[in-house]
Order: sequence, then structure tokens, then C-alpha cells
Amino acid sequence: MKAPDMIEIYDHAASAARRLLPDALLLLVARLGIAAIFFLSGRTKVTGVLHITDSAYYLFETDYKLPFVPPHIAAHLATYSEHLFPILLVLGLGTRFSALALLGMTTVIEVFVYPDAWPTHLSWAGLLLPLIAYGGGAFSLDRIVGRALHRA
Repeated sequence: MKAPDMIEIYDHAASAARRLLPDALLLLVARLGIAAIFFLSGRTKVTGVLHITDSAYYLFETDYKLPFVPPHIAAHLATYSEHLFPILLVLGLGTRFSALALLGMTTVIEVFVYPDAWPTHLSWAGLLLPLIAYGGGAFSLDRIVGRALHRA
């Protein structure tokens, strides 16, 4: 097979991938993927709906200890954030703000808690950055609200 034939095959495959994987689908997958990571982490810190466990408080006093933020407050902020922002991402409501909040949380975790876990945190950032840049996409409440506001 000649090189131009290989280039043509590659271009055809890339074009097919763009048709099969539209931006709206990629943004939806990013929203659901990163929301699952944070929401499931938040669920490990609570019992019932949002009752923070003693073990979660202990982690914030020891392993997750942050400078400038008392452990009790950090436990509440992190736990509630790990519940609220993922739910908003799943809905695609306030997508950019929610993704930015979770990127901030990721940065705090990277810098102050688990600095050696940068490959994991970089993968989280890889899901969050497109959401900050492009928003929730066509399959989001942001899109519906935006269209309604433009019509009003």
C-alpha cells in the first residue's frame, strides 16, 4: 500500500470518528465520568444522606489536614462539594462553575494532601478542563436554560 493510500484511510477513519463521537457526547461522558469519581468519594465520608462519619473527621484531622482550614470545616466543605458539584455536572447545570470548583479541589488535594498522585489528578484535570472551556454541551440543562434566556 502506498503512503497516500494510508493517509487517505487515516483521514477517512478520523472523519468517521468525528461523526460517531460528537462534542456533545464527549462532554457528556466527561461530565458523568468525573462526577462519578467525586460523588463516590463523597459517599465514603457519610452515612445516610449527608451525616459525616467520625472516620471522615479523623481523616481530615490527620491524613487530609490542610493549612489555614480547620479540619472540621474542611470535612464539611469537601464532603458537601463532593456531593453538590457532581450532581450539578450530571444535570449539566452550572457546568463551568462546578468543573472549576472540582478543579480547585483537585489542586488542593494535589498540593497539600497527595502530591505524589499527580497522574490521577492530571487525569481528573483532563476531564474537567474541557468542561470549563466548552461547558456542558448539547445534552445539558445549561444549553436548555441558555436557549430559553436567548428567546426571552
